Amino acid sequence: MDWRKGYTAEYYAEYVDPDTWRGIGRFEITSGKVVRKDSGLLQSADIGCTKVVGDDLWIRLWMNAKQDGDTAHVALFTGLSSYPSDNIDGYHMTYDAQLYSVLRPADKYLLPLGWFAPKGMKGTDLIKELLSVGPAPIVIEGESPILSQNIIAEKNETGLTMTEKILEAIGWRMIIDGMGVIHILSPAKTHVAVYDPIDNDAIEPVIKRDRDSFDCPNVIRCIKGDDSAIARDDDPDSPLSTVRRGYEIWAQETDCKLNDNESLGGYAIRRLKELQAYSVNVSYDRRFNPDINVTDIVSMNYPRQNIVGLYRVTSQNITLGYGGKTSEEVIKI
Repeated sequence: MDWRKGYTAEYYAEYVDPDTWRGIGRFEITSGKVVRKDSGLLQSADIGCTKVVGDDLWIRLWMNAKQDGDTAHVALFTGLSSYPSDNIDGYHMTYDAQLYSVLRPADKYLLPLGWFAPKGMKGTDLIKELLSVGPAPIVIEGESPILSQNIIAEKNETGLTMTEKILEAIGWRMIIDGMGVIHILSPAKTHVAVYDPIDNDAIEPVIKRDRDSFDCPNVIRCIKGDDSAIARDDDPDSPLSTVRRGYEIWAQETDCKLNDNESLGGYAIRRLKELQAYSVNVSYDRRFNPDINVTDIVSMNYPRQNIVGLYRVTSQNITLGYGGKTSEEVIKI
């Protein structure tokens, strides 16, 4: 099925047996939304139902899509239910349920005092141990780096926060697929989709671009002991320079950590370039595509809008309606 083109879709939910991780009973939903992020619990969902769902039940959301004779059966989300409210309209009642990520058990599990991730261990082995407090399957994709130093748990450290620290230490990432399977894998290196206005037109016409360059400095003063050094951006071709802006924005650092054989002046030049590396964020709506998840890379080619290059997906909001409308945010890399 070509997810770039139009299709019709219907949605339903099912209960999931935590022991087998299989569906054990379908029920209908009247509305819903799935939210994916690149931090915290990574996923959540909200659904409307005509029956009470109940608390602490494992739920899976499904899409059945049709397109010119082709069909697709796609899991969108699996998580733990919370039943917060009823909606009463005369004799007609509907029910809302909030669904939490499969990472919730690890997020609520406090590590024992004195727990630490030891130097020399495979990071993914430790992560699998930490996340196994919940029933979701865990898949390690590839050979994990080992930890170069100990990571000691803080007083209120949870299984999830320690997992995040280990992932940062080894430079890997974590995603959750629609079946609720947790994948631990290396950073994305190639794009999984291409967006352009001609051959790969899956994005709606309105695209928003944001930059956080307003406070980026064009002059920096670095102080180390009795020495100081100033670096300036006076390049007329630089969009953040004193010439292009017409005024100076200063930064100052007193905690200067120089590299080996680096002078204070060289440090100032390097830090100014680092502080000028502002982010470009793009947001848009598109049709749902099951092959794109948060932290994946997409290629965008909209030269008239000056949106060209590779972007990393940072969030997705998937509405359980026509075409699985997906509001997506990406950041230029």
